[in-house]
Amino acid sequence: MKIYRDLFENIISPKNLFEAWQTFKADKGDKVDVAEFERHLELNIFQLHRDLKNKTYKHGSYVGFYIHDPKQRHIHKAEVRDRVLHHAMFSVLNPIFEETFIPASFSCRVGFGAYKGVDFLERKARSIGRNGTADCFVLKCDVKKFFDSVSHTILLGIMEKRIRDEDVMWLLREIVESYPAMPVRERERERERERERESKHWTAQGDTHRQPHVAALCEYLYERVRPIREA
Repeated sequence: MKIYRDLFENIISPKNLFEAWQTFKADKGDKVDVAEFERHLELNIFQLHRDLKNKTYKHGSYVGFYIHDPKQRHIHKAEVRDRVLHHAMFSVLNPIFEETFIPASFSCRVGFGAYKGVDFLERKARSIGRNGTADCFVLKCDVKKFFDSVSHTILLGIMEKRIRDEDVMWLLREIVESYPAMPVRERERERERERERESKHWTAQGDTHRQPHVAALCEYLYERVRPIREA
């Protein structure tokens, strides 16, 4: 495994921050908070650079709102200067971890996306199903409230395996821990409430004999896959 050091200065350099701003604002020209940041762009960028250089930077708060795409999602948006920094970090750190992603991972990756994911799925289904002459099974699942429940300790530990730069790890901790993870006990209570809702749903559908087995299978797969991806 390749180890990376001395990344901090690349991340916080004014040049990288200005380039991050250009990437960030590309499709946000009509946003009020973005326009306000741009009114004093140089002042804001150089102040961000100084705060990072002196390690006085503190991640700001989040604004919550709902979107429908098509299901309802609760989104939390960081302040503009923090999102600019996110882009600056991404440009330096993403190439380090890109090579570790599985080929079938299409979300939030440059050059991938939903359309290519659908094309990949179609090709795989045709191949495995022998063009409709054999069975092909698909497991559709999702990690519920991932950002609310992901372990910050495990996440930072994964990044620390490749990044041996104390300043970068300080910054990563500041960003990751700015969004509070749901406590373990609360997460377990939420899961229990979700199981109860699903149980009532399956009961209403008259299909209670299958639901416990589906739940058991999903939990088994989650427990088996998690240590592999965390390794």
